[in-house]
Amino acid sequence: MIYPNTYEQKIGFDQIRQRLTALCLCPLGEEQVREMAFSIQFDDIHRQVKQTMEFVRILQEEDFPDQNFFDVRPSLKRIRIQNTCLEVEELFNLQRSLAAIDNVYTFLHRYADDEHSIPVYPHLYALTADVKTYPQMVKRIDQILDKYGHVKDTASPTLMEIRRELTSTAGSVSRALQNILKSAKGEGLIDKDISPTLRDGRLVIPVAPAMKRKIRGIVHDESDTGSTVFIEPAEVVEANNKIRELESEERKEIHRILLEFTQTVRPEVEEMLLGYDFLAKIDFIRAKAKFAIITNSTEPRMENKQVLDWAIAIHPLLDLKFRDYNFQHQDEEPRKVVPLDITLTQKQRILLISGPNAGGKSVCLKTTGLLQYMFQCGMPVPVAKSSVFGIFRSIFIDIGDEQSLENDLSTYSSHLLNMKNMMKHCDGKSL
Repeated sequence: MIYPNTYEQKIGFDQIRQRLTALCLCPLGEEQVREMAFSIQFDDIHRQVKQTMEFVRILQEEDFPDQNFFDVRPSLKRIRIQNTCLEVEELFNLQRSLAAIDNVYTFLHRYADDEHSIPVYPHLYALTADVKTYPQMVKRIDQILDKYGHVKDTASPTLMEIRRELTSTAGSVSRALQNILKSAKGEGLIDKDISPTLRDGRLVIPVAPAMKRKIRGIVHDESDTGSTVFIEPAEVVEANNKIRELESEERKEIHRILLEFTQTVRPEVEEMLLGYDFLAKIDFIRAKAKFAIITNSTEPRMENKQVLDWAIAIHPLLDLKFRDYNFQHQDEEPRKVVPLDITLTQKQRILLISGPNAGGKSVCLKTTGLLQYMFQCGMPVPVAKSSVFGIFRSIFIDIGDEQSLENDLSTYSSHLLNMKNMMKHCDGKSL
């Protein structure tokens, strides 16, 4: 019996997952790629392929709002607890990602909110059914944070007053230090290119150890080499203390603002999480659509029965490998994948392939297994549009050298054992 993870590795679907993960915008979509699974439900497969092909159209024809896809679910789940609050960076990510959800929602609802109109992308539009948007909350955060994600002075009257006093006090300290520096330079106590520096949050003057007693003040630190000491002149000690107090008040006021705002978010957390599930699906479908474009994949005809009738089927990973090779070896004859035409029906149920080594037998087997698996994971496939894909309840594969030295089985015996397991578990709906 071949289990999914083993099967995926044998046919190369694990590499498909890796490529899809790389095409996602954020962990939301990456999680969906990990959870993507082989399905035997025709309606589910049909819907997923349709969604992806609609997104292919979007990527080829429109300017899709794919900015600021952030996964803030851990932050939202954390603030369910009373007296917890969002940090500034979390609030910034919440603002931008809520705006992203709103933008995608609005994009899919164009021309669709009138009762007589039809959505441009009906299968993607259906994903918005349980999604709630928060434009007013985005605007409220905009009153708290600037475009760089910093807390605005105007976030509260108290914060504005604290920062105004901070600016004033810091200015007075700076002016006092400049006067002290000017005097010390005139007396030759310090070099002319010396300027004030910050040490442990306090403005100080760097001086040579031999001169430290010449300037009245507090020695706060010295350089690693011991060639410089940092003195806080006595004239600015009180003002520096005031700055430290104001900075503490500033932090407390920002925390109060965040706590107050978080209380407005907390009741909405569960519905917000549904919005991030929506964003995750959009990120995932977008990645599948980009992969479909890269591999020239399309939507085949679909039938809810066991049938396989393909034309111009291409192994996508082999094709990508050859493209990379041809780009790096442009002076050589380009390598191309030989397309595969294959038909299996209820009457013509078995296909026997023979031929020389390196004749393409294994590629044919892997192409068949990979494309059918891709399709039943809801992905478009690189085949002619006229191709027909059916639904199989299970897929079995035995390919490559499976010799087991541990169990003292020859390659041939190992193949026979796999065949035995296949015959035991397969049925009329197996491939």
